[in-house]
Amino acid sequence: MRKRVAVVGGGVAGLAAAVRIRDRAPAETEIIIYEQSGRLGGKLRTGELAGATVERGAESFLVGGPDGGESAAVRFVRRLGLGDRLVHPAAIPAALAIGGVLEPVPKGTLVGVPGDLSSLGTVARPAAGADADEGRPLLAPGADVAVGALVRARYGDEIADRLVDPMLGGVYAGRADRLSLATTMPALAHAARTEHTLAGAVRAAQAAAVRAPGRPVFGAVDGGMTQLVAAAAAATGARISLGLPVREIARTPHGWRLLLGPVPAPQTDDVDAVVLAVPARPAARMLAGVDLSAAAEVEALDYAGVALVALALPPGTPLPELSGFLVPPSEGTLVKAATFFTHKWPHLRREGGPVIIRASLGRAGEEQRLQPPDQVLAATAHAEVGRLLGGELPPPVESWVQRWGGGLPQYAPGHLDRVALARAALGDRPGLALAGAAYDGVGIPACVASGERAADDVLKYLDEQ
Repeated sequence: MRKRVAVVGGGVAGLAAAVRIRDRAPAETEIIIYEQSGRLGGKLRTGELAGATVERGAESFLVGGPDGGESAAVRFVRRLGLGDRLVHPAAIPAALAIGGVLEPVPKGTLVGVPGDLSSLGTVARPAAGADADEGRPLLAPGADVAVGALVRARYGDEIADRLVDPMLGGVYAGRADRLSLATTMPALAHAARTEHTLAGAVRAAQAAAVRAPGRPVFGAVDGGMTQLVAAAAAATGARISLGLPVREIARTPHGWRLLLGPVPAPQTDDVDAVVLAVPARPAARMLAGVDLSAAAEVEALDYAGVALVALALPPGTPLPELSGFLVPPSEGTLVKAATFFTHKWPHLRREGGPVIIRASLGRAGEEQRLQPPDQVLAATAHAEVGRLLGGELPPPVESWVQRWGGGLPQYAPGHLDRVALARAALGDRPGLALAGAAYDGVGIPACVASGERAADDVLKYLDEQ
């Protein structure tokens, strides 16, 4: 009998799950992708600015995987026939904006956590007596801690504030004092369970990392991430339903029933299995009718909102020879990071073309600061980036603002345990799998891998039927 699988959520995790099911399930398997919004791709969205391609969401992905091979994102790009469109950023450094000066990001750090305190220069100073060996591992087996708590205890506040906070803020828009070490920096957490000093744990984590010589760290798709989304949608062979929300899911004697659409005009769809690949809050609402304990664990995840401002400056506008800079929260700016797009991505440069900067605004807890209208946010970004660069930028010839309200998960300590509890609670309800950044990490590789694992779980269940 032909099987039917619903993928709820059309972001990259959901698309990766659907492609995996299409590749590995019998040809007659029907796949339906339900996406509440009017478009697929989630946080993957390509925009245009003054004739140039500028991402409105994620701009790149890690090229290497934890095992030393290609990341899940690169494998996915190749599976979709886009391998010849892989591009990489220029090998130029980034900086930290500290006290009105752009300081080079110290080398040899792990997401800002140094393994050699003598290499920091004037960027940050360790506390007196920092990182003494106390004769025991930094973390007990299975323990988790906030990144900031560990760094402050071992190195002092300045390193946490000036190095680690802006680095984590650039990825998660969160604060180091609230982000889980085990989730955001798993290799360091693993090393900290045997090493007695933080410097030793950083060096051990770096030594354990497998990286192919000469391989770039980051990659992107020439033409934009929307190319990846379109190719993935085509590869699924799925029926795609846009603008029709899934409000509830419920177990039936033969599979799962989805309650769809607005309350006044409900619809239902009966399927054999479901991949749930939506953010935590809608996922928790749907899980409430399946298992209240699983729903409670998922609902605990918080999110941060951010805004991106892209500025096209007149051709020839001088910028430092950098890929961009990060801003510690202690600087007090709304801008937390800026990317010099036409410096960083050589394939976007063109003779006589504009100089493009993309600024990221807002951190966890700062949502109120993002409330002003787009033109105010654009003006704020323009003025702050100019000040952080030590001068005044010329007026932009064009700009846009992209808001991502509640766009980035904030993984509190204990996140991995909560996810494990949620999945365990669903274990006696087979045919339902969770996927996405809410569970397994931000970044395109993490989301692709999460979607593929969920697909494998669903496929195993269907094979046993």
